[in-house]
Amino acid sequence: MATKHRCAWCEKDDLYRDYHDNEWGKPVYDDETIFEFLILETFQAGLSWYTVLAKRENFRKAFDDFDLLKVANYSEEKMATLAENAGIIRNKLKIKATVSNAQAFIKVQEEFGSFSKYIWGFVDGKPIDNQPKNLSEVKATNPISDALSKDMKKRGFKFVGSTVIYAHMQATGMVNDHVIDCFTRK
Repeated sequence: MATKHRCAWCEKDDLYRDYHDNEWGKPVYDDETIFEFLILETFQAGLSWYTVLAKRENFRKAFDDFDLLKVANYSEEKMATLAENAGIIRNKLKIKATVSNAQAFIKVQEEFGSFSKYIWGFVDGKPIDNQPKNLSEVKATNPISDALSKDMKKRGFKFVGSTVIYAHMQATGMVNDHVIDCFTRK
């Protein structure tokens, strides 16, 4: 049986391969999943994505299954409890940012009807397919992630630099950076 050709970054182990094969680069239009990835990308800032993926289920439990309304209403006490949770990344600034980002997310939903309409509007509702030949052609940012990052910061979001936003765009399929011979393109 022939081995599937994948993007080289995911060959570390089964956790990465499963994420690559089943989620990364697949378009996501529902606000719940977009919010989940925004939380995870926020915590990933400055760390490896693998660290976040390995703790994903712990994040899910700690953040009430990524329930937007619950997270937006977390108290100082709840945030302090999260900062003591060894199962997640215990960065107090990122925890606080997650709560304020949930609040900003709700405001965007109110303005646009959904967060999905807002964020996908930056790519005219269609994924950008970069068709990289190899990983060296995959960029960390692009002009759209620059613009989206800037706009989100104006709306009160934290930990949403262009690199974080570009990673979010890749995770949610707004950008397809699977290498050209990756089996997911077939």
